[in-house]
Amino acid sequence: MTKIIIAIALFVTTLVSAQTQFEQGMGKAFGLWKEGKNTEASDMFERIASAEKTSWLPNYYVALINTTEAFNPANKEKVTILLDKANAALDTELAKNPNNAELLVVQAMANTALLASNPMTYGMTLSPKISQIYMQASLIAPENPRVVFCKAEFGIGGAKWTGADVKQLCGQVEKSIELFGKFKPETPFSPKWGLDRATEALKNCK
Repeated sequence: MTKIIIAIALFVTTLVSAQTQFEQGMGKAFGLWKEGKNTEASDMFERIASAEKTSWLPNYYVALINTTEAFNPANKEKVTILLDKANAALDTELAKNPNNAELLVVQAMANTALLASNPMTYGMTLSPKISQIYMQASLIAPENPRVVFCKAEFGIGGAKWTGADVKQLCGQVEKSIELFGKFKPETPFSPKWGLDRATEALKNCK
């Protein structure tokens, strides 16, 4: 019995230690990201993902950071490299759980970043693909504020080219703001971004 208790104690200690290392690593990576050290933050999330394969969050942030960077005009020459890294991280996690709406949102964003880098080349092929990804995410998590907002934001972006009425889409942006107010992240590291973007988008929605 004593041996069993010791074994359990050692197991729990190891578990707590590993959890603490994960939390410390994630905290440090978020700190680097907040400081604007995006490459360093991405690299750290990547290292955490390699060590902690049961959590989808480190690879999620690898994808989110590199996708966000791909939208930056200053990174025009690096779009392909950034999105290759983002999509590799997404593919790893979506292979484990293809019904993760948060991952699907970033996948749609990564495709949008590529489309934005060269609309004439990618517009016809990527627009339907992005719409399909958002539709899938909507079926999985219709009340997720990032799903609702990013889907509407993409639609508004497309309406600028087609001249379509955006009144209904603006209503979806407004709905997303309400959903952000109710949304409770599952963990301290779960996605919680988007409210500021949605608020700004609603101001300019017409």
